[in-house]
Amino acid sequence: MIRTGRIIPAARKESITLAAEVIRKGGLVAFPTETVYGLGCDALNPEAVARVFEAKQRPSFDPLIVHVAEKAALDGLTQTISLSDHRLMERFWPGPLTLLLPKRARVPDLVTAGLPTIAVRMPSHPVAQELIREAAVPIAAPSANPFGYVSPTCAQHVADGLGERVDLILDGGPCQLGVESTIASMIGSRPELLRPGSITLEEISKVVGPVVRARESLTMAVPGRLARHYATHTPLTILTGHTVRSVRPLGERAGLLAMTAPRHGEQRYCAIEVLSPSGDLREAAQHLFAALRRLDAQGFDRLYAEPCDERGLGMAIMDRLRRCAEPLT
Repeated sequence: MIRTGRIIPAARKESITLAAEVIRKGGLVAFPTETVYGLGCDALNPEAVARVFEAKQRPSFDPLIVHVAEKAALDGLTQTISLSDHRLMERFWPGPLTLLLPKRARVPDLVTAGLPTIAVRMPSHPVAQELIREAAVPIAAPSANPFGYVSPTCAQHVADGLGERVDLILDGGPCQLGVESTIASMIGSRPELLRPGSITLEEISKVVGPVVRARESLTMAVPGRLARHYATHTPLTILTGHTVRSVRPLGERAGLLAMTAPRHGEQRYCAIEVLSPSGDLREAAQHLFAALRRLDAQGFDRLYAEPCDERGLGMAIMDRLRRCAEPLT
């Protein structure tokens, strides 16, 4: 078994062949998707799945998302697929939408945290697609980082966080979207948005009708829904109308995550990361996790984050910031 954690270029055919072999033999491969880098294994191999949890130090009650390259793979993973699910697949697959579906018994309980449902998506990134097809197995893959920390959006982030705990890292460059997939469920009495992402609530509603955003207490068994997640080591506070950028305790070394171009008062911060000078939410989402990592690496006393309008993709950005944030004491 390869245990080097080395980074290899995903553009080479031999890299995909090697990575697929590692997956089939029960190993772990970090690979790029359009959202973030995933830590992949054979979803039907319980020992390999257990290695993912061990490598990430991920609690067993947090289920994994299973990645497929074609709809035919769902036959071996799910019991039934509703008409609404089919419509969403037609509209958004391949892409950053995860669907919660009734699972078959052959799917290891560790993958689904013992639940009767399985989270499945079809990534659009060509490297992810090629790896799944070459491995010829569904790939279970949470984000390729230590549990609870900021998700990785480039190969070096994976190496910095997991090192020798991953057998191989496919370097496919920076991720295009930068936030994890949207998770939706058609299982209940009405369509639910379980985790916001690049596919917005409004876009889903156009396909299946009115969608409700599930209450936090009902989504704890969905990937990435713990109250504190995607978190920096440095305490982070989200600025509000009562805590403007220029007001912070004297003597505090702080960094600022700014949504738009800098304004007055920001000279009091030691470093500023601007997510989008023009205020474009897609650009902001793409840069979110990398910017948080850069600020976190500078050893400040506290980080401050500017909020954005919580509509469309702004809902996903604010969801990630809230799970990273700690209250100001």
